Parts: sequence; C-alpha cells; structure tokens
Amino acid sequence: MSVVAAFLYQHGRRVRPVEIDERIDCPEDKSQFVWVGLVDPSLDELRTLQKSYGLHPLSVEDAAKGEQLPKLDIFGDQLFVVARTAWLDEGDIRYGETAIFVGHSHIISVRRNSSRSHSALRQQLEASPALLHQGVDYILHAILDFIVDGYLPLGETLEDEVLAMEQRAVDSFLARTEVNRIFEIRRQLIRFQRVLVPTAEVVGKLVRLDIPSIDPEARPYFNDVLDHVRRVQAMTDGLRDVLSSVFEFSSLLEQQRTGVITRQLASWAAILAVPTAIAGIYGMNFTHMPELNSAWGYPTVMLVIAAVCIGLYVRFKRTRWL
Repeated sequence: MSVVAAFLYQHGRRVRPVEIDERIDCPEDKSQFVWVGLVDPSLDELRTLQKSYGLHPLSVEDAAKGEQLPKLDIFGDQLFVVARTAWLDEGDIRYGETAIFVGHSHIISVRRNSSRSHSALRQQLEASPALLHQGVDYILHAILDFIVDGYLPLGETLEDEVLAMEQRAVDSFLARTEVNRIFEIRRQLIRFQRVLVPTAEVVGKLVRLDIPSIDPEARPYFNDVLDHVRRVQAMTDGLRDVLSSVFEFSSLLEQQRTGVITRQLASWAAILAVPTAIAGIYGMNFTHMPELNSAWGYPTVMLVIAAVCIGLYVRFKRTRWL
C-alpha cells in the first residue's frame, strides 16, 4: 500500500484515520476535511480515490503518468496542481513530482521520485491547529512552500561551487574537467529554469485569480511562495551569468598568459640569435677571413656578442617582455 497517511481533520485537529475508498461528507465551513498522502501509487489506488472523491479522469491520468511540468488545472470546483521537486545528488540536479488534488473537503498529495517526505510538514501543521483549521487551501500553500524551499539549498550549493571555480580561474588555468563542469552546470540550470518558470506561473495564478477552493484571504500566503520562487529564479539567472563570466575570464587569462609566454620566447630567441648569427659567420671555413689572423679578433667578437645580448636583454626588460 502506497498510502503514507490518510486522516480526517476537524477544527485543526486530527480525528481519525480514513480509508481511500471511504467517502466523507464534510460541512460547508471547511473546518472538516480529509488529507491523504501517497507515494508512487498504483493506477488502481488512484481509480479508487477517483470514485471516492470525484476526481477528474484527466487529472488522475496525469498523476498516474508522472513527468509533468508544473501546472494548474481547474475541473469544476476542484483543482489539480502539479509541482516539481528538485534536489542535488552528487552534483547533479534530480527531479521528482508532486501532484495535488484539492477539493472543498479533501486534499490528496501524490509524490513520485521525491526525496523529501511530507511527514515533517504534516507534524508541523498539526502543531498549529489555528492554521490547519483554515482548510485545504492553507495546506496547499504549505506543500508548495515546502517544495519551493527545497530549491534554495540546491541553488546555494551550486553557487558555492561556481564561486570556488571562479577563484580557481583567477589563480590558475582551468582544467578540462572544470571547463566540462561549467557547461554541465549551465545545462542543468537551463533545465531547472524550465521548472521554475511554470512554477511561478502556477503560484501566480493562485495569487491573482479567483479559483475554487482557494480563500481570498490565503492569497498573501501564496504570494510569499511566489517571492521565494522569484528569489530562486534570480539566483539561477545570476549563476548562469557567473558561469559565462568564469569561462570568458578564464579564456582571457589563458590568452594573456599565452601572450606573455610568446613574448618571453620571442625575446630569448632574439637574444640567442646574435651569437648564433656570429658563430654561423665564423663557421663558414673560408680561407681568407681577416679576423682569424688578428690577436684581438676572438676577444673583440666575444665582447660584441656580450654587449649586443646585454643591450637586447635590457631593452626587453624595459618593455616588460622579460
């Protein structure tokens, strides 16, 4: 059985467990409702919930299929919300899905491939009966807020890695593995943005639109979630910009260092060309070379070589080629 928790609540307090095939008639004041939590349910279990709570077939099909982008669908007086969970696993962003059915007197959450349980969230809400008493729309807010808050550690961890990579780019050449990591993080951030944008749209609709089962007084709570989503979006955009800057900065530094090495090699090549040229002239083995018979020929040539080499060295030193 994939049912993690299924309870009837009244006036903000847990009353008793319920079965998924049990239909509960609740009053109109939203003080009594059913909260069912499932993890990787089978299609038969979803069909059972569909019969018990009148869930729309299309929403049940989407919840059973999984791999949906965040969205908000309205079916009569019921809502179907899909949110994507995200977390880091050995440096890679992994994704899960939480589908939420919201009606006047029920809220059903279906988690797939999610690493974070809702047990702590349920305990937190049960410890605040005044908030839980407000109804299912406040639980929907709590679940969405719980999911979005999970994005922040992910962004902060990647931010620390990117900043460390930026420092290494300043200190030395980036290795090929680090360059590959830059592009890998950038690809993952682009994919993460494809989750954040529709998530912001979903929460924005809950803030702005008149939606069934959502109390207008709950809109400021959803607006807080929207602020969190936008904060993560801003962080993600900033990381992408930093990654581009790190790669460009690393390329510029590499070109600069290559230019410095090239100038140094050219300077030493010019200095060494002087004795090489003179030695080449005197190595031609001609019979008649006047300097060969001079007593001062050898010291004079050596002094000329030394003077020219020293002069070139001083010249290159002044121009900062050496």
